[in-house]
Amino acid sequence: MASSSPKNLTTTNHLRHVESMASLPSGAGKISHLNAVILGEALASEENDFVFPSDDFSRQALIPSPHKYLEMYKRSIEDPAGFWSGIASSEFYWKQKWGDQVCSENLDVRKGDIKIEWFKGGITNICYNCLDRNIDAGLADKIALYWESNEPGFDAHLTYSQLLHRVCQLANYLKSIGVRKGDAVIVYLPMLMELPITMLACARIGAVHSVVFAGFSSESLAQRIVDCKPKVVITCNAVKRGPKTIHLKDIVDAALVESAKNGISIDVCLTYENQSALKKESTKWQEGRDVWWEDVVPKYPTTCDVEWVDAEDPLFLLYTSGSTGKPKVSLGHSYVTYGPMLNGATVVVYEGAPNYPDSGRCWDIVDKYKVTIFYTAPTLVRSLMRDGDEYVTRYSRKSLRVLGSVGEPINPSAWRWFFNVVGGSRCPISDTWWQTETGGFMITPLPGAWPQKPGSATFPFFGVQPVIVDEKGTEIDGECSGYLCVKGSWPGAFRTLYGDHERYETTYFRPFPGYYFTGDGCSRDKDGYHWLTGRVDDVINVSGHRIGTAEVESALVSHPQCAEAAVVGVEHEVKGQGIYAFVTLVEGVPYSEELRKSLILTVRNQIGAFAAPDKIHWAPGLPKTRSGKIMRRILRKIASRQLDELGDISTLAEPGVVDQLIALADS
Repeated sequence: MASSSPKNLTTTNHLRHVESMASLPSGAGKISHLNAVILGEALASEENDFVFPSDDFSRQALIPSPHKYLEMYKRSIEDPAGFWSGIASSEFYWKQKWGDQVCSENLDVRKGDIKIEWFKGGITNICYNCLDRNIDAGLADKIALYWESNEPGFDAHLTYSQLLHRVCQLANYLKSIGVRKGDAVIVYLPMLMELPITMLACARIGAVHSVVFAGFSSESLAQRIVDCKPKVVITCNAVKRGPKTIHLKDIVDAALVESAKNGISIDVCLTYENQSALKKESTKWQEGRDVWWEDVVPKYPTTCDVEWVDAEDPLFLLYTSGSTGKPKVSLGHSYVTYGPMLNGATVVVYEGAPNYPDSGRCWDIVDKYKVTIFYTAPTLVRSLMRDGDEYVTRYSRKSLRVLGSVGEPINPSAWRWFFNVVGGSRCPISDTWWQTETGGFMITPLPGAWPQKPGSATFPFFGVQPVIVDEKGTEIDGECSGYLCVKGSWPGAFRTLYGDHERYETTYFRPFPGYYFTGDGCSRDKDGYHWLTGRVDDVINVSGHRIGTAEVESALVSHPQCAEAAVVGVEHEVKGQGIYAFVTLVEGVPYSEELRKSLILTVRNQIGAFAAPDKIHWAPGLPKTRSGKIMRRILRKIASRQLDELGDISTLAEPGVVDQLIALADS
């Protein structure tokens, strides 16, 4: 069913979950009876349920109070077309406005094909909005990008004007080799300035970029090349990450051989010479196909006409992990490059590893560039926490204003360390919940508007209607736990899985017809705060007890000698499923049977005997992607001893971790 302003009959019920915040006290003088601290006044301890914004922080915030949030949120739900069209009109340049219908949607498979469209007929260009619009507004000489090399002491920067010139040169080159609107471009680049330059150049001419994480294997890259059939592959010869040199061009060469066997040949491989990692003369080369970036791109003009596109035209393809190991290709939106620049902000692009040459590198970068917002994954927080406070406290970090967490639920002990040590108790943490598929934040603290609870994603963002349903798909009210779904569409939602709309519908819309199914479990407490409990396929059923892996992991990490934990379910002949825990210890702590028993006891005491791990598997490290996501699919195979079914491990930051875990399986 399509409508110009989608509404739901239960909107009023849904608003009740956010209106609960109105009953929370606000202001420093009203929290003395609560277990609370105020931003900047004290450290957060285990006894503190709430962390309130200071009056000074709230005054500077765009959304300064629960009242303002509730006013805006209510409108975003009751009149989404009016709410979002107002923002789109004031915050973006449109060559041509959309028609009378702002949104057309069907999220119910029982009523036909799933369809989501926003601002269809509106003509714009995101590169123009990121660059030209900001330059016209007087930001030509503002720094758009800082680049920090893997090796300390090497850096570069570009102003908005300089960035536009570089973007236009590449855009003109791409046009000269036949790249047109709608064509795909594979981007296999590390964190160099050439990465955002390439993304923006593609967007400028209407091409669809597919950024593939540098570090994927040749097989994985070939799969993506065959899938999207790009006109060109853009890469660099090599990159240094920490002490390691990764030969990206060799990986691309192997991928192009493999893709050719599958009928997809690439005529141009544009290669940037990353001199700090590998010189030209040491780079393998195929004449007639391979082209050095530095030899051709700088020769092109620094102006390039914009290709104006429809708001519903594709911007990029992004491959996200599938539970079977086969990646899914989302057709959607991004804010890693685009979001900051649409707001005229300055972005720091760091090439290397966060702990190179030591675990203080992040804070060295923060001080060097006066970083105000530091956004990372809980797994990195726990890793840095494991390495000790001294790597943090040797730097001032005074420029920091807001911290951010993303990728998985952050356990309260890691939250408090991040808040107390990194932020010095004066920086709120935006503990965001979102997915590749959602295109932006869905549930997130607006830190000037309401108090935070360590470990909670708090309340929904504007236009987002999260609902918790039971196994039958019935919405549950009040304090509860269940499956997290979203009712109604929002502008950033992905529109399909590229080339596989049936899988898109089956995965996300068939489990609970009428809703977008997130695949995550969620609890809502008596105050209306949302607590993500992890993927529902990460729920373990032990003797009839449904136990979220995140809950067990949080209990393990609360142990003073545990730095990180990942829990999976394994078959158990008596209980149905058993709990198998991979545990990384604090640096310098030795493995011991006594410690193993202590960890199990910690879980028993915090959750109950039914949640006690059946197996503690010592883990020097966990298999993670370069973005910090723990690959639980691999852990399940190791725990189940299905070592011949590990699948693609090329996404891992440290593939050697897998062999280490296998070696320690029986220790």
